[in-house]
Amino acid sequence: MTYYELLTQSSANVGNVVCFGLDVKPEVLPYREESLRVQLNTYFHELFRRMNLSGLLPAAFKPNIGYYAVLDNPRDEDFTGSLALADLFDLLENFFPNIPIILDSKRGDIATSSKNYADEAFKGWRAHAVTVAPYMGSDSVGPFIEDPRYGTYILNRTSNPGGADLQNLRLEDSHTLYERVAQQIIGYNQQRGNVGAVVGATNLEELREIAVAYAKESIPLLIPGVGSQGGSASEVMAILREVDYPLSLVRINSSSGLTHPYKSAPAPDDWLDQCERALRKMIEECAI
Repeated sequence: MTYYELLTQSSANVGNVVCFGLDVKPEVLPYREESLRVQLNTYFHELFRRMNLSGLLPAAFKPNIGYYAVLDNPRDEDFTGSLALADLFDLLENFFPNIPIILDSKRGDIATSSKNYADEAFKGWRAHAVTVAPYMGSDSVGPFIEDPRYGTYILNRTSNPGGADLQNLRLEDSHTLYERVAQQIIGYNQQRGNVGAVVGATNLEELREIAVAYAKESIPLLIPGVGSQGGSASEVMAILREVDYPLSLVRINSSSGLTHPYKSAPAPDDWLDQCERALRKMIEECAI
């Protein structure tokens, strides 16, 4: 199955386009008496079990590798974070088969190094898709997009405040840098069919402009920035519908707003109920 087919089938099966970002900080976990790896494993197991029992199935999951790598201490032969991420992949495959897992690692290097990073994501972690930085050009992106079974989301117009520093620069032809990157993404996808774009929910007019171009080319969209970053899932969905974007290809991501909506640490006694309510609300807003 190609990544394009996996995207369209998974959203049709669950009836929404929610991407569940799995970025958890140790201090918000409800279990404190066990090792950190066991705490993470128990937390995700309980959360996924509740989601299944409640019939709350998102259309994708997105762990950010930075939240797990930081828990490693390689010089001390401690790989707690990497092992916890491996546990997480196993749980996702068991609880949510045929739902795409997007490894948010934002890689990008010279061609030989990019090939190693692509193998890390697709062969090592067995992710269905990965996020990639476009700055080093086609030979850097190339190794990630070779196999149509896997998806690649290229950073286009990101949700962070500093994204405008470079992405909104005007080029000699009066286009912005993010517009030029969008043209490259369209070209990559025309060649391969498995290339998407990361476009944040925090800049709605720019999102509308980009979505118009991508709707014509059926470019998969990964849209972060909903929730704690200030973006609105319902507003994003309204824009995509207005421009006739193929909704089965979009994934709207929320991370901390779903994994720990209670915000404070440690987790309250009703943490599972709060997570369920937050996910239910987002699934309703992102229904197709």
